[in-house]
Amino acid sequence: MSNQERKTSLAVIGAGPGGYAAAFLAADLGMEVTLIDPEKRPGGVCLYRGCIPTKALLHACSVRREIDRSKQWGLKAENVSIDLDSLRQWKESVVKKLTGGLGQLVSKRKIDYIRGRARFLDPHSLEVTTTEKETQKLAFDHAIIATGSYPTHPKGLPEHSKRVMNSEEALNIEDIPESLLVIGGGYIGLELGTVYATLGSKVSIVEMMPQLMPGSDADLIKAYMKGGGNVFENIYTETTAEIKEKKGRLHATLKNGKEKKAVSFDKVLVTVGRKALTRNLGLENTGVETDDKGFVLVDEQRRTQEESIYAIGDVTGPPLLAHKATHEGRVAVEAIDGRAAAFDPHAIPSVEYTDPEIAWCGMTQKEAEEKGINVEVSAFPWAASGRAATLGRAEGITKLVFDSDSRRIIGAGIVGADAGELISETTLAIEMAARDGDLAMTIHPHPTLSETIMEAAEAYQGSATDIYRPKKMLSKR
Repeated sequence: MSNQERKTSLAVIGAGPGGYAAAFLAADLGMEVTLIDPEKRPGGVCLYRGCIPTKALLHACSVRREIDRSKQWGLKAENVSIDLDSLRQWKESVVKKLTGGLGQLVSKRKIDYIRGRARFLDPHSLEVTTTEKETQKLAFDHAIIATGSYPTHPKGLPEHSKRVMNSEEALNIEDIPESLLVIGGGYIGLELGTVYATLGSKVSIVEMMPQLMPGSDADLIKAYMKGGGNVFENIYTETTAEIKEKKGRLHATLKNGKEKKAVSFDKVLVTVGRKALTRNLGLENTGVETDDKGFVLVDEQRRTQEESIYAIGDVTGPPLLAHKATHEGRVAVEAIDGRAAAFDPHAIPSVEYTDPEIAWCGMTQKEAEEKGINVEVSAFPWAASGRAATLGRAEGITKLVFDSDSRRIIGAGIVGADAGELISETTLAIEMAARDGDLAMTIHPHPTLSETIMEAAEAYQGSATDIYRPKKMLSKR
């Protein structure tokens, strides 16, 4: 270790959406901030190897599918080709633009940015090893752990095989395999599976649970399958896979109960989970505790058992979402600054950027019923939406979950084009304790997809204009 020692008011370890948001707010509040991350600029997994590059690819693929759909409108485009080099360059240009902008904001806020990795020496100091292999001691008043998570590699898969990819490796799109098996039917598996299927791979999905996207309601997945399921060659649920590599092919044994099926693929994409990135962090030198899955334990202010140390984002456990991490970072900084702050959301939206998109927030119908809430559900089919008809996207559905005793909206799910852009209205409604009338009486522009939220609320009342679904509940008003 060098003799160089430095001191900072706040040390933020990890510069992803949680870490850089925390660092930026702390600097805005007048704190002296040091932000530590191995990358040249902030961004974390989300910007470099996750959300942003994935969505850039998905957008390009959605345009490709829209070209195919346009034939029904009399628009014909022949011999549409895909230039992989240009597609990769587009993806990287988006990443470079966004991370470059964050680098400028670091400079403008006068944040001390260190490229390297940090390890706790005690509850008030870090050993920082830079990317140039130099070490220094950094003393701090408070620290925020925002190191994120990394993809897991389950047992039963070949080790160190170039034919077995994790989610980060799949984004490189080194080639388009003729056949691809995706292990894991969650949001990462479906999104990347959609990309490769659109680019020309024959993609099969294996999910060990009874349905794709296990955290969402079955009726949303059913609606998705009407519009997006045909992009995949096969979908195997309640199924596990054992993989062996032989003669340049991956041979899979798919098990569903007592049934077995042997299939082979050119490549396998593994998307079955992520683990907290806490290795070599020196937590043993502090009072920070983790749960049985390795996630850091925190309170509602994101404080660990060590008073000087906070933790945010993926490292603290599910849901592993960038926007959750960002809000947690702000809460942690406000708490450090002595403000009244707590992370206690009623709804955190989740979006599956497939085609069609799947989005939900609040409690699912199943979750609410399991909690013993008197639940009533109202759904508006996009087949009755004028805007959906003009887009040729009638497969969608907008679903609202109500507490029938209070008539409050407690959950929502949307499947369809731009569902991710629509879900925020229902998230706000849940946070504001809105009732059916609040949504039903809010005038929405026509024709829009957002109208389906209003009409789902009207359907709950029994007064929807574009579908016939009378309800006796009108008499309770």
